[in-house]
Amino acid sequence: MTEPLVSVVVPTRDRPDRLAVCLAALERQDHPHLEIVVVDDASRDAAAVAAAVAAAPRARLVRGEGRGPAAARNAGVREARAPIVCFTDDDCDPVPGWATALAARVAAGADAAAGPTRNGRPGDVLAAAAQAIATHLAEADVEPATGRMRFAPTSNLAARAEVLRAVPFDERYPLAAGEDRDWCARLLDGGRTLEFEPAALVRHHQDLSPRGFWRQQVRYGRGAYRFRSDHGTLLRLEAPRFYAGLVRRGFAEGVRAGGLVCAAQLATALGMGLEARAARTAKGRHS
Repeated sequence: MTEPLVSVVVPTRDRPDRLAVCLAALERQDHPHLEIVVVDDASRDAAAVAAAVAAAPRARLVRGEGRGPAAARNAGVREARAPIVCFTDDDCDPVPGWATALAARVAAGADAAAGPTRNGRPGDVLAAAAQAIATHLAEADVEPATGRMRFAPTSNLAARAEVLRAVPFDERYPLAAGEDRDWCARLLDGGRTLEFEPAALVRHHQDLSPRGFWRQQVRYGRGAYRFRSDHGTLLRLEAPRFYAGLVRRGFAEGVRAGGLVCAAQLATALGMGLEARAARTAKGRHS
């Protein structure tokens, strides 16, 4: 059996239908030596997840423990056999050539690389607003001359396996919020590089209700508080141009999307406040 040169890790939970679409996109990748490692993070219908994985010839299944995406990604890295590991999410469709482009960037010398993630649901204002926020956070500070970046979401990320073993995801982050920012910060603090690869495109299919959008942004606020607390930046705001750029990116998707991007900042602030209160409560119990 030929050893893979690229492993793709996909954490999943309770979305077998979307997982099947993601795996079909990964099966269309043009890289000839690619394996797919699906980590089922304790889905309620484990059989449906197993069936989706069984239908993808290059995929194999790893059972997670329901401890969140950070732990699931680490489990996938432990099972990966290739020297380069890519990550995407079960509600994403990487375009053909995605894995090849990311792997080439890493093979050329980057410790980690990331591509653009774009809204895969045109006409869905909630998905457009959510993706505008995530895209701005990732791409606002990309250095044009070098392609260096400070943050990339794990919907579209690759790194050398040895780097991921030296810098694992912090499993104290139980939610899909903040754990990717923490990983990127620790990667860069260790003197390693994260580079942008524009050819590695992923389409993100977020199926959000108004309540789901609000809850997502509150969750991101909780993760942001934990991240800032861990890294000593609770009182350090982004530069005004960051927020101006965020609003412009939101309104570029339409007036309604722009309004949602502004509303999301209130949800994020609420999430930070909730997490701050939870941290104080936990500290009081242990004092």
